Amino acid sequence: MKGLMKVAHGHGNMEIRDLEEPKVGPDQVKIEIKGTGICGSDIHVYHEAIAIPMRLPVVTGHEMAGVVVEVGKDVEGIAVGEKVTTETTFSTCGKCLYCRTGYYQLCAERRVLGYWFNGGFTNYTVVPAIRIHKLPENVDFLSGALTEPLACCVHGVTDLTGITSGDFVVVSGPGTLGLINVQLAKGEGARVMAVGTSVDGPRLQLAKELGADYTLNVEKEDAVAAVKDLTEGYGADVLLECSGAPAAVDMGIQMLRKQGKYTQFGLFGKKIEVNFEAIAYKEIKATGVFSHKWTAWRKAIQYMAMGKVKTRPLVTDVMPITDWQKGFEKFEKKDGLKIVLQPVD
Repeated sequence: MKGLMKVAHGHGNMEIRDLEEPKVGPDQVKIEIKGTGICGSDIHVYHEAIAIPMRLPVVTGHEMAGVVVEVGKDVEGIAVGEKVTTETTFSTCGKCLYCRTGYYQLCAERRVLGYWFNGGFTNYTVVPAIRIHKLPENVDFLSGALTEPLACCVHGVTDLTGITSGDFVVVSGPGTLGLINVQLAKGEGARVMAVGTSVDGPRLQLAKELGADYTLNVEKEDAVAAVKDLTEGYGADVLLECSGAPAAVDMGIQMLRKQGKYTQFGLFGKKIEVNFEAIAYKEIKATGVFSHKWTAWRKAIQYMAMGKVKTRPLVTDVMPITDWQKGFEKFEKKDGLKIVLQPVD
């Protein structure tokens, strides 16, 4: 089989290599991969701008879905032939404060698929059975590959932010995370505005189709003024920053009302300046989002099963892993939206 690997530290250093099929351990499940999405963090891996521990060489990719083809001798409740996805967490210490309270994604010993253990840009991968989630019948493999970003958004919106019916929510950056967050915020009863730049035209149109009440091009309109006009001069109740663009942070802080909530989803790949005096003066509650926990995955699966969140419309390109460079380039140029790579024989 072939796998897309990060083979050495530094910019680039990714290539397709021939690999042996992995062997399943007693408590593991072997998955035949049907599709793996390119994530912004995969681009950060390419540029060596990621803080997650890596063990090289490693098969990259962590947004995946596939079919169970083998189960370990100690595995129960999972059968060959079932359609599944998997959490990105492979292992943790199991003993620290975060593991014991269900926030195992924050464990200092956490090791991740696509970074420390072989991920999804290949034909087969093995994961602990405890990390497996069965996909609903109405969810295909391309939709299922986006369970991971959906779980991340559920964790950020539901676990960390909290949206009340009637809130005015601004989603900055209409990429995959942004468009999922539009749907989650609408599901909570919010009025939602999606904002982006001129290159985001098709994405903003999709945001409308997925339920956004308003869309705005920040290069053509005064976004802060527009938000205040729609909120009796107060500003947004919630800002979900999904672009990872430094300029969006200052704009988001200005958009928020006093005592508003700011949640950072997008990764910048570098240190940035933040006006914390404005956060203090406005009593803004600011939080970051990192990965996800089991409850977020469970809710993500339920949302897809009920049709409350649609991920299939976000997939614009499907290509073989041998075209990974083209896929990465399209991602960085914002040409399309979610790009899914599929294995080759």
